[in-house]
Amino acid sequence: MSRVNRRALLHLAASTLAVPFVSRATQAQSMPQSFAGRGEIRRGVDATVTRIPTAQPYVAMTFDDGPHPRLTPQLLDMLSARGIRATFYVIGRNAARYPQILQRMVNEGHEIGNHTWSHPNLNGHSDGSVLNQVDRTNRAVYEAVGRPPVTMRPPYGNLYDRQRLMLHQTRAMPTVLWSVDTLDWQRPGSSVISSRVVNGSHPGGVILAHDIHTATVRAMPAALDGVMGRGFRFVTVSELIGWPRWDRRRLRLVDAAS
Repeated sequence: MSRVNRRALLHLAASTLAVPFVSRATQAQSMPQSFAGRGEIRRGVDATVTRIPTAQPYVAMTFDDGPHPRLTPQLLDMLSARGIRATFYVIGRNAARYPQILQRMVNEGHEIGNHTWSHPNLNGHSDGSVLNQVDRTNRAVYEAVGRPPVTMRPPYGNLYDRQRLMLHQTRAMPTVLWSVDTLDWQRPGSSVISSRVVNGSHPGGVILAHDIHTATVRAMPAALDGVMGRGFRFVTVSELIGWPRWDRRRLRLVDAAS
């Protein structure tokens, strides 16, 4: 993975272009446009989730860049053995290639999020380009499992503030970042990755890892057991936000003309 600064969040003025279809969750439209009491969402930062303030011992375990044909099923076995639900931010072209893995994710209660179609650094992309990346991935997930994602994570965490607001306004999708970063893309080794997950966990935390690295998957048994040993409970991103479970909601894609 490229060593682009994951936290580089700049600002861009770009023109809005037409897109072929709108992905939207029917239930999400009826929900308050706020996360943990933030009030009306008028800025990109208000539409961004890095953690959810809560006194409850909940954390969201998230995995980016999959599905991987070999590693993701191994990870799913580990999660299933512990009764843990995670959130997978999938790359659209991988989702289209391995729909059976997405089907297993849903069958086992996990949530699927949008991580763009081809994993570009979105800095400098027009609104139309951003939406194309999001829409193609929503379509791929929908075709695989019958429901689209309701949250989006930009590659490297890079999406301009104004475009995060645009994404929320046009697709009803918050931008989800993280509060615990394993930095596993730097390949520090399984023991370091596990330690970062366990020691970094905090109430309302969003943990970032990748299901495309062997060391990360090898780290997960100790990491997951260690977090639970500290008294934390794993939930999906939707559950952490306070929304209904994603795998039990009726969600659909809506044409732009609808």
